[in-house]
Amino acid sequence: MTAGDPDANLRQRRQLAEVAVGQAARGEWEAAVETNRQLIEMGGDVDAFNRLGKALSELDRLEEALEAYRGALERDRMNRIAERNLERLEALLTSAAARGDRHAPRAPAALFIEEMGKTGSARLINLAPARQLAPLSAGDAIELRAVDGELEARVRGVKVGQVEPRVANRLLELMVKGNRYEAALTHVADDDLRLIIREVFAHPDNFGRVSFPGAAAGRTSDVRPYLKGSALRYDDDEESEESEEEPEEVEELDTTLPELSSEPDEEEEPLEET
Repeated sequence: MTAGDPDANLRQRRQLAEVAVGQAARGEWEAAVETNRQLIEMGGDVDAFNRLGKALSELDRLEEALEAYRGALERDRMNRIAERNLERLEALLTSAAARGDRHAPRAPAALFIEEMGKTGSARLINLAPARQLAPLSAGDAIELRAVDGELEARVRGVKVGQVEPRVANRLLELMVKGNRYEAALTHVADDDLRLIIREVFAHPDNFGRVSFPGAAAGRTSDVRPYLKGSALRYDDDEESEESEEEPEEVEELDTTLPELSSEPDEEEEPLEET
């Protein structure tokens, strides 16, 4: 390899990017940090910064993760993944610094990192009394429990509300077949509580079913995955309420027979008799 050869540099960066994706898929976060840092030193793109932020968040190195996402935004100020994760981590750190003893356990930072098809947002309805909600703040872990056809949100076993049907109905179907989810509060203001929900286990019986399809399936400009896999993402609260209908994951095959033409086909030459 010739020193300064741009083609060789590009090939090496592509190889390292594949290594980094594989390390993340296997949960090898320390190794993923080193690989993505090496990529960035070689002139890595925005994806390398986002992958670095993801790996650092999984290791609970939040300040470093913030710097990684800021680096992504410096290179692409319209990058939605970096923008959203930066906002969530900043809110998480601010909330943690402002509170000493906590009424609720804190959610792991990795839960707040968006992954296409695996994370989504929801509002809570039928909230508990205000005095019960007062100690809650963004970053608190929420337990999701299916009860009588509703998806309840609980803190230390005490119900604080229900997940809105727009999201709950789909998750309940998947949970019956074995999917598991974690959740945390992202917004707490009087009677407005919002969650981020993350799929942590997809049961084989749900193969082909995405937990959070949403409206982003048709958008490509701002959708960049951390890992190779699902190409779907759940949009922000404001965007995801545009439609309550959920797209099917698998397009149905057209089983109708083609209409037979009444016009005769071109005359075929008769077979020669032997």
